[in-house]
Amino acid sequence: MPPRHGGNLVWAAAIAGCTPHEILDFSASLNPWGPSDSVIAALKAVLPTIRDYPDPDCHPLVDALAALHQLPLDYFLVGNGAAELLTWVGRECGDRRQVYLITPAFADYRRALTAFACPIVLIPLGQVQTGFGAIAPFLTPKDAILINNPHNPSGHLWSRHQLQPLLETGALVVVDEAFMDFLPPSASESLIDVVPHYPNLIVLRSLTKFYSLAGLRLGYGVSAPERWQRWRSWRDPWSVNSLAIIAGVTALGDRPFQERTWAWLPPARHAFAAALKAVPELKVVTESKANFLLIQATDSILPLQTYLLRQHRILIRDCCSFPELGAAYFRVAVRRDGENQRLLEGLRAYYQRQ
Repeated sequence: MPPRHGGNLVWAAAIAGCTPHEILDFSASLNPWGPSDSVIAALKAVLPTIRDYPDPDCHPLVDALAALHQLPLDYFLVGNGAAELLTWVGRECGDRRQVYLITPAFADYRRALTAFACPIVLIPLGQVQTGFGAIAPFLTPKDAILINNPHNPSGHLWSRHQLQPLLETGALVVVDEAFMDFLPPSASESLIDVVPHYPNLIVLRSLTKFYSLAGLRLGYGVSAPERWQRWRSWRDPWSVNSLAIIAGVTALGDRPFQERTWAWLPPARHAFAAALKAVPELKVVTESKANFLLIQATDSILPLQTYLLRQHRILIRDCCSFPELGAAYFRVAVRRDGENQRLLEGLRAYYQRQ
């Protein structure tokens, strides 16, 4: 069966007839410059500590997050990736009258919400792309809304001003900022700094995408301390391992790595998008502010996906897990120039042979 998420290199390698490390992965939206040398060095230094249980409260990482965001320690909860925290978002929303979900939506949102029988109301992205003023009057404190900013898979970015009407409704507002790190502080539209003013706000962050730590599983949430006290009673003990904690602390402190990524991404994304637009059979759907691009093809891309794997050992992310999109769409990460060129050559070869 095809995977529901990007980054399944074992599945891809089985189709390509090679080993997983030989696959050039455009399906997972990870920073191609990571993990940083500082993180690798830190992990090597602490490998002997895996004999001990990890700190269940992740104190070193919480300290680093509190210093980064200038908020008290008890506003943070570290998770086994943002995916774990999404599960508890589902439980938090289980008694809500309605949970509004912007579509197309990351598949794990539906997974988390349906696990706790949440009543879901779908809102097409096009209806709220310019703001939420039209739907905010319909939300009550008994409702919830789950937003991805920047949006996955389109890369659309809402401003803080556009999100503000939702915060005033009293509804539970969950903003997944998994890709916000890819914007420099001067361009960020994060809501983390207003969390103390809105007890109805939860902000989720991933540390695996910007810092390329997907194999370690690491994310965090920012919300009212009372909420985290409740969530801690639900979750497993030691859900975050000791290597992930050290990797997170080290990555957050690596300013050169962060600045290198912020300088690299906008021109790389622009050049990659321009080259994709030059392929007649493809259309770049929106202007992405994230590290990925959503592409629409003239026909199903599943044969293209298989061709790229078998002939070029390249994996792209089909959008079959996004019901509103389907097999005519695919998403690609922005990678280094030479890697982007490999994909472009594969795409041109595929369409020229038809």
